[in-house]
Amino acid sequence: MTKIYIGMSADLLHPGHLNIIEQARKLSGEIIVGLLTDKAIASYKRLPYMSFEQRKIVIENVKGVSQVIPQETLDYIPNLRKIKPDYVLHGDDWKEGVQAQTRQRVIDTMKEWGGKVIDIPYTKGISSSQLNKVLKEIGTTPEIRCARLRRLLASKDIVKICEAHNGLSSLIVENTYVTKDNRKYEFDGIWISSLTQSAAKAKPDIGYLDTTSRLEDINDILDATTKSIIYDGDNGGPQEHFVFTVKSLERLGISAIIIEDKTGLKKNSLFGTEVEQEQETKEIFAQKIRAGKQAQVSDDFMIIARIESLILEKGIDDAIERAKEYIDAGADGIMIHSRSKTFDEIKAFAKEYNKLLNRKPLVVVPSSYAQVTEKELVENGINMVIYANHLLRAAYPAMVNAAKSILETHSCQQASDEYCMKLNEILTLIPGAK
Repeated sequence: MTKIYIGMSADLLHPGHLNIIEQARKLSGEIIVGLLTDKAIASYKRLPYMSFEQRKIVIENVKGVSQVIPQETLDYIPNLRKIKPDYVLHGDDWKEGVQAQTRQRVIDTMKEWGGKVIDIPYTKGISSSQLNKVLKEIGTTPEIRCARLRRLLASKDIVKICEAHNGLSSLIVENTYVTKDNRKYEFDGIWISSLTQSAAKAKPDIGYLDTTSRLEDINDILDATTKSIIYDGDNGGPQEHFVFTVKSLERLGISAIIIEDKTGLKKNSLFGTEVEQEQETKEIFAQKIRAGKQAQVSDDFMIIARIESLILEKGIDDAIERAKEYIDAGADGIMIHSRSKTFDEIKAFAKEYNKLLNRKPLVVVPSSYAQVTEKELVENGINMVIYANHLLRAAYPAMVNAAKSILETHSCQQASDEYCMKLNEILTLIPGAK
């Protein structure tokens, strides 16, 4: 029987996809859809809204499709050589741009057994980008948002999280992207930092803000965004309180909480041994992790244990022992913290950590060793990077400069021209304002 191969992501199935399948049916053969996995799609753009399993169910029920197989990468060649189809069908939009090279490789490979590539005219009036925009405007559900972080960790070489401290800054994390080498780069989620939330309210970072107060800001962020949210839980508070925090966060759709193994009045870790900081025993902290895991309802919510051994100069061996203990207690990930000015200390820890048989995702916050690149992090087995305070740190000097300009010039002209966004932009910045 004639074999026809169609590669697609099919996250948002629309008439364009159906037209390609309809054209394939006219060839009277077995239609095999190579469905791109989450990892393959996330390698060049955002994580798909629907999981691979959900998309597979949809395509399997499209009239004419004989079977659906995973396409593990953007490269068609492994599947083509395995199946040796007679035809490959694709929309003719791949004749130009970043996909043109992929198309040529498919043509060259198909020639090996006399196969043919058929380009189907692009279906006008259908835009996946526009559909994605509409979905974003509709929003998301707590369940989908909560599960998203685990999907990201399973699909991307490194998950990129950026701090937001209110609804406006969360819009920046949600919508900011750059296009480089024909690839779109954006943040994968939002970090709710206790430091920046406290600073934004002109309060010291000593755990003064209670969970209820912090949840007010989080509700604003939930309204404005669709991305995964990770909550900075400091040390989690008393174990009896921690279980309620877990329940509250999971119910809202927060993906994860990160708690640090310290006890007593909070002092920011970047002070290191300059101030008195006490590390909790690994046994007591493990009990808190177990209690939190027992309190959550679904398997999607994550509790990530933050290890302070390097901050308190107790060494890598102590940090590794604690990592083992916390993972055994049910921690879904490990965050290793350091105030070193170089990546060397974290790199040494990662080398030992990556040897663990029951290893969980490894998270870093390169606030002090800011020169490290994401490429270096990936090469050393780091799974998630959190840019923990940069939006607030950037906003403060900009506001100071604007204020000084007004005082120095006795006018707001210079501040408006040099430091401020245009007035009509701020008026229409928030969706629904006009």
